[in-house]
Amino acid sequence: MTKWCVVLCFWWIAGLTAVWSQTSVSDSLTVEDRTAEGVVFTPHNHVTLLPSGKEKFDDMFKAIAQAKQYVYLEYFNFRNDSIGRALFRLLTIKSREGIKVRVIYDDFGNTSNDRPLRKRYLRHLQSDRIAVEVFDPIVFPWLNHAFHRDHRKIVVIDDKIVYTGGMNVADYYIHGRPEFGEWRDMHMRLEGDAVKIYRDIFCRMWERCTDNKIDSLEYLPDSLTLRATFQGLKEDSVRDSLGVLLGVADREPHTSPKVIRKAYIDAIDRARHQIQIVNPYFTLVPSVRKALYRALKRGVKLEIMLSTKCDVPVTPDVSAYNAKRLMKRGADIYYYEKGFHHSKVMMVDSSFCTVGSANLNSRSLKYDYEVNAFIMDPVTTHELQSIFEKDKGSSTLLTPQNWKKRRSFGRRFMGWFYHLLIPLI
Repeated sequence: MTKWCVVLCFWWIAGLTAVWSQTSVSDSLTVEDRTAEGVVFTPHNHVTLLPSGKEKFDDMFKAIAQAKQYVYLEYFNFRNDSIGRALFRLLTIKSREGIKVRVIYDDFGNTSNDRPLRKRYLRHLQSDRIAVEVFDPIVFPWLNHAFHRDHRKIVVIDDKIVYTGGMNVADYYIHGRPEFGEWRDMHMRLEGDAVKIYRDIFCRMWERCTDNKIDSLEYLPDSLTLRATFQGLKEDSVRDSLGVLLGVADREPHTSPKVIRKAYIDAIDRARHQIQIVNPYFTLVPSVRKALYRALKRGVKLEIMLSTKCDVPVTPDVSAYNAKRLMKRGADIYYYEKGFHHSKVMMVDSSFCTVGSANLNSRSLKYDYEVNAFIMDPVTTHELQSIFEKDKGSSTLLTPQNWKKRRSFGRRFMGWFYHLLIPLI
């Protein structure tokens, strides 16, 4: 059995499961404002988009190098390649300086990785005082571990900076892969009130992995950290000193299972003019698909960018099946031809957007641990829209005329068949 067969079987077995906060947009919001299953909004944030692997890793490495107190990292996987080794070398230096370094990775994410972290390497890291924990180690029988993988991508530094979005740690975000060409994705740096929310997300996951709480004295800023500023980082798009209203949708299977799904649906239902979506695994749970149909019926312009190439063999057929149905209802579908577009973003009415780890499939919206930021800011939204418009130049618009040329009868049939398995993929 090939590695991909094992991976696909694991994810299909796992298939056998956001309330949008109604809090008003006001400066009176605090970190504590939240609903039972809602998005947590904070008003004073700064957002810096990092639309390439080079920008992400350059910026993140500079920030980690300046850490004074702690660095927390939570990723679906770390690839054991040039960028992964460079990151852990930097973390080793920081740990020897007395900076607290904690790392969480998902065991399935590591196992399915073509260059996983090996136990010997992990022991070496731990000998350098880097605390490494694996989320839900996979042991026989695998069925016990098929549900609820940790798909988040979070780095928190000194209670001042968060890096989050769609990128794991791998050098193909910079160099691409031979079978796909360039590997496109979207990440961002956040500063402000929302940082504490992401830190709390990490701390809850650390407790889940270890059964031990992190002492708050470890991460509460001391006088040195409070005075320190980070130098040489990319400037944020918004110069307003008051910052941006930002909502964090944190999906935890047992406490907030519907938060991201309902946040997406509510955002789509609020749209009046335009929705633009980039998502790599466009298999669409029924509730999101119906929301897109409602938007088209209201006359909203819907533009969706999919990739011709994909790292999961089943996904392109199901995505194409959904794309045709949306195209017939008036949506514009663009197929990105230059490589694999792995970004997970949505822009609505030129006024707000979302960036995060969640795909529009059952895995992300019904099973896994995920986190998305809903950014209520026209400037950041416009920046994402500009990238979308530029990417159209490397894309092909789907039409009834080129549909059959792109998809053979066999591929169209497989798309119809696989769409019956949407709860499993």
